[in-house]
Amino acid sequence: MERLSERPRSATLLAEPLGITVAAVVQHLAVLESSGLIRSEKVGRTRTCRIEPLGLRTIEDWISEQRTLWERRLDRLGKVLDEE
Repeated sequence: MERLSERPRSATLLAEPLGITVAAVVQHLAVLESSGLIRSEKVGRTRTCRIEPLGLRTIEDWISEQRTLWERRLDRLGKVLDEE
């Protein structure tokens, strides 16, 4: 994801510094694409991937909700511990 945030890249370019096969990278990209985090386009033999901003926004919203929930829980826990 970090390398894709710089610019769209092919699966081959994404695989180069990782020391894993292009096939393994393509499997990971398929998971990211099915979750809506990236989208890809295949032209000939080259599959180019780019970040899908809407997918990232969805995750950002979920993380924000979780942060709020856990902050409340931890605040309550802090109060309980202070009482003891």
